[in-house]
Amino acid sequence: MKKYTQHQKPADGDERKLNSPVICYPNDTLKIPYWDNYQKAREELTKVDEIIIPPRDAKCFDVKAGYFFRIESTDGPQVGDLNLFNANNYKEKFYSGKTRALHGTHLSLKDQMWSSFPYMRPLATITYDSLDWYGFDKDGGSVHDVIGTRCDPYTNNLISNNQYHFCCHSNLTRALVNERNLQKEEAENLVHDVLNVFMCTGFTHDTHQYFMKASPVRPGDFLEFFAEVDLLGVLSACPGGDCSSEHSSDTAKCYPLKISVFKTTSKVLDSWTSPLVSNYDQLHGL
Repeated sequence: MKKYTQHQKPADGDERKLNSPVICYPNDTLKIPYWDNYQKAREELTKVDEIIIPPRDAKCFDVKAGYFFRIESTDGPQVGDLNLFNANNYKEKFYSGKTRALHGTHLSLKDQMWSSFPYMRPLATITYDSLDWYGFDKDGGSVHDVIGTRCDPYTNNLISNNQYHFCCHSNLTRALVNERNLQKEEAENLVHDVLNVFMCTGFTHDTHQYFMKASPVRPGDFLEFFAEVDLLGVLSACPGGDCSSEHSSDTAKCYPLKISVFKTTSKVLDSWTSPLVSNYDQLHGL
């Protein structure tokens, strides 16, 4: 938090702070070649699957490459923690840190969810966001963040000495064990930092600590994705509900979330193919 100091400011300290910021990863060269086609294709969608995520629980879902899927609020304000994997290779999974570096702290329309090294390609592209009107509020908060890691029982235990088993980390682990027949240790090692769907978060202006506030999501709001590869998704309906007070709770009002999977009947994506993995030669100077 950098609220403790041991050193006096040097004579040129104010001058040093005047240096201009430089964007670390300019993303102007990142193109979505079929973006217009995605928008045309989503006008002709047929639902092929629907999964309801119960409150304080998680479930797995599958999406074929070239299909669309939506995460929707149904009964009340609820946030969700999303993990994504290449369905044919669980080692290739969502890399929230690099996605954040490329697109910023919060995702929305036309942003992509990038996969881990050495694959480094988009797993999914956001094609519709009914909350894109929110932007950033006076506190610096916004929705759909890639800042938070996911609520977990380890941090909860560290801070409060509780044994709470329905944090999103545990929910995601349990879903992989129960629905993909993985051992607990293997499943837990696969669970990764999430896209916090519908969650409203930011950093405080004074101490720059990660904060959450009541999500603006309402029934009928949804976030829509295009699957760039065959996907295994795992979504947890956070035990914090709308995260207006706490995010590991048996008392917060929680609601289900709905996953809908669609295929398009349009022909505009007939020539589309999944993006290739990174062509870096992996020599690493050795």
